[in-house]
Amino acid sequence: MAAMTVIEAVRSTLDEALAGDDRVFLMGEDVEAGGVFRATEGLAGKYPGRILDTPLAESSIIGLSIGAAHYGMRPVAEIQFADFIHAGFDQLCSEASRWSYRTRGDAWLPMVVRTPWGGGVHGGQHHSQSIEAYYGHMPGIKVVAPAFPADFRSLLRAAIADPNPVLFLEHKRIYRLVKQDVEGAPAETVIGRARVTRRGDDLTIFAYGLMLHESLAAADDLAAGGIECTVVDLLTLNPLDRETILEAAKATGKVLIVHEDTLTGGLGGEIAAIIAEHAFEYLDAPIRRVAGPDIPPMPFHHAMESFFMPDRAKIAAAARELAAY
Repeated sequence: MAAMTVIEAVRSTLDEALAGDDRVFLMGEDVEAGGVFRATEGLAGKYPGRILDTPLAESSIIGLSIGAAHYGMRPVAEIQFADFIHAGFDQLCSEASRWSYRTRGDAWLPMVVRTPWGGGVHGGQHHSQSIEAYYGHMPGIKVVAPAFPADFRSLLRAAIADPNPVLFLEHKRIYRLVKQDVEGAPAETVIGRARVTRRGDDLTIFAYGLMLHESLAAADDLAAGGIECTVVDLLTLNPLDRETILEAAKATGKVLIVHEDTLTGGLGGEIAAIIAEHAFEYLDAPIRRVAGPDIPPMPFHHAMESFFMPDRAKIAAAARELAAY
């Protein structure tokens, strides 16, 4: 299989899922025409009646998915931008997340909600939000955030096959920025596992989505100065892979957690708590975080957006301070 972008990986996996299982169907705003980012382009013609346009009503999109999944279908819903998913918060967190629990395991809810998230595209306050901390807090919903095309393919397959609700986050900045020859590339097939993408002895960086790429670039810069980093791609944000997190933290004794979301209440705090609770005696320095500032919206102006977004330079600067501790 030739090299493909993230958006091509998503589209090809949806195509394969539709071809392989008549229960799978797609719905969302403008998905018949391909969607804003062209993730479903060409699929409506191949699968008539299974690529369904919806009104601009996120609560209805998710509510319809719940009903369809309950009656044996495998819906893959697209929320056009993650910023607007909160209109369906009640459906996801009060209904979908509790479906199996409230039926004592007699009923399952095999549904996927795909949505593009994150900044770095000059989308301003309404098209740049990081939403993962809201939904990563909710037991019963799996939250996946890959960074490479091969993982997008394998984990989207796993999400569609999962009997429980999966929120599948697709960082819009990497849709066409990242390209990979997926044939033979590392690809995680199990939701809930992280992967060490680079090994070093001086410190450990945890990241996901776009920040995984920024962290790997920072690790290259640091290596030129003699600082070798382990970089962990979290891949799944709920449930977190505690075993890999703790092993990687213990291996170097210095931890840097990177996420684009705002610092307070972000996923980095949970990762830091896991390490502090179970690997404190292995630490040689305080746990550090690089994250977005506690500002309500992502700024639109490119200079202000750059100030908000963590990047390779900010990550490398924090890592140098940590390595020198």
